[in-house]
Amino acid sequence: MGTSFIGPLAPDNGPEPPNLPRPRVGAMIIASRGHAPSIHESAYVAPSAVVCGDVTIGEGSRVLHGAVLTSEGGPITIGQRVVIMENAVVKGRPRHPVTIGDHVLVGPHAHINGATIERECFIATGASLFPGSLAREGCEVRVNAVVQVNTALAPRSVVPIGWVAVGDPAQLASADEHEEVWRIQQGLDFPGTVYGATRMTPMTEIMDGQSEAYGAHLDDEVLDGPAAP
Repeated sequence: MGTSFIGPLAPDNGPEPPNLPRPRVGAMIIASRGHAPSIHESAYVAPSAVVCGDVTIGEGSRVLHGAVLTSEGGPITIGQRVVIMENAVVKGRPRHPVTIGDHVLVGPHAHINGATIERECFIATGASLFPGSLAREGCEVRVNAVVQVNTALAPRSVVPIGWVAVGDPAQLASADEHEEVWRIQQGLDFPGTVYGATRMTPMTEIMDGQSEAYGAHLDDEVLDGPAAP
């Protein structure tokens, strides 16, 4: 009978499987806007993840499948022992870099856009932190919760499932409290913070600017590996 390739690599009482070499990072490491990622030798980046531009990943951190870390004119700094889970997006912006402190978990499908997250925070599945926002040490942003632009969470704050944190200091509102969220949010200048525009700026003008900014990727270069830390 021939050798079967279905099942465990080796039975409990059999020989140990060979110690095959495994790459620490995958292929989608990209130089962009004159910067190449810097990834600590002990970090792991899944083969299907993307790390683009001015991104630093610290010791023992893990970037799982489908995650995208992209520096869109602002740096991204990931601390030690950070786990960025599947399909999360982390984006640095020109006026709003991203800093993620040590021992932070960023859940699947989370969206970290120009935000600062201090150490030991828990960012759950589908949570969003917008430009200029700050989650201080030990915060929890739970499933599908939102931390709006220029909002600051006090240390060890909890944003409940599906709720919105808005303002500095942050106030919490459930998703159905639209008028209260809007009352506070108006003063935080979402279009100015995110797009450098006013609320009266035509969408055509905003998108002309966005198209030009993202056009910088036309000169991107896929690298064989990360730059040395």
